[in-house]
Amino acid sequence: MTHPFLDLAPLSAGRFAAIEDRVARLLGTRQDVVIMQGEALLPLEGAIRAAAGPGTVALNVITGPYGQTFGNWLRDCGATVHDLAVPFHTAVTAEQIRGALAEHPEIDFVSLVHAEAATGNTNPVAEIGEVVRAHGALFYLDAVASVGAEPVLPDAWGVDLCVIGAQKAMGGPAGVSAVSVSERAWARMSANPNAPRRSYLSLLDWKERWIDGGRTALLHAPAQLEMLALEACVERIEAEGLQTVMARHASAAAATRAGVLALGGLEPYVDEAKDAAPVATTLRTPPDVDASALVARALESDPALPLAAGGGALAGEMIRVNHYGPDATPGAVQGSLAALGAALAEKGLKVDLEAARRAAEEAWDRPTGPGLSPTDTGA
Repeated sequence: MTHPFLDLAPLSAGRFAAIEDRVARLLGTRQDVVIMQGEALLPLEGAIRAAAGPGTVALNVITGPYGQTFGNWLRDCGATVHDLAVPFHTAVTAEQIRGALAEHPEIDFVSLVHAEAATGNTNPVAEIGEVVRAHGALFYLDAVASVGAEPVLPDAWGVDLCVIGAQKAMGGPAGVSAVSVSERAWARMSANPNAPRRSYLSLLDWKERWIDGGRTALLHAPAQLEMLALEACVERIEAEGLQTVMARHASAAAATRAGVLALGGLEPYVDEAKDAAPVATTLRTPPDVDASALVARALESDPALPLAAGGGALAGEMIRVNHYGPDATPGAVQGSLAALGAALAEKGLKVDLEAARRAAEEAWDRPTGPGLSPTDTGA
């Protein structure tokens, strides 16, 4: 019995390297790109443990739950960590970064999340990168949610460690991820006696046994299905055009925000549109409406809608419209607005479904977002 997922020819080292090259082109980087055989938490943790140690002094920016996780990893490595936390309904600014670096000039490592899908904000990495580069610190960036939804440019922004995953805006698999690594970052890792070696977390193993060896022999059997799925999703982005894919995400974010404002009953969780991520729009429910219950009711009309309640402590007050990847479409946005509006109306709240529909439709054609202008989006 045959199956399209089974009995495949082995994935060669050459094919693996070719997929890495396509990911590098997607990022517009000349840095080494290492594809790691696991969800993005693998390179996110591996990069921190490789580059940070007891002598590291880190500025860890917290604009959502992942920033908190990075701080924990840095402390586990023995680093001295200065957290810069901003409210989750906003974004950090380059001036705040500049101020933190001036207060602690010994900082030599900066960790930041680009777009926080969990809280719906996005940070101005291009501006922040200039500040970090001028200071001379190593710059670590989580671009897992942002890649494919907005520009991610490690070389132009001075990012030394840029981690991406395919499962959100790229519309690909969750079980494979990648990290671009600058020469400065490799040098920092090589000088770190505590960097993981002979470990699944080890980036240096990939450097020494894969990259320095000419990418001819893989460290272990590749995750074949995930690699083929990653290749397919990059091919799909190439065919549609990265600018078009990003414009589609910006349109989805603009339409969702406009539709919610016209609907009534809900409000954007992120205060300013400029701080809102194109990958997902988060919404705040009224004090007497439980977000989890509202989402559950909305999903009864269509379980495929990209709706979720916030995580952890935010589950009672936040709704996420995850308009990324295949859900960055007018249909997904309009369906989400209609389902949420109907669920709110059942609770006796005054909503205007037709106004929401019109507002979302009009906003789809004139979105703005990070790195995008009306000309870029075809408006």
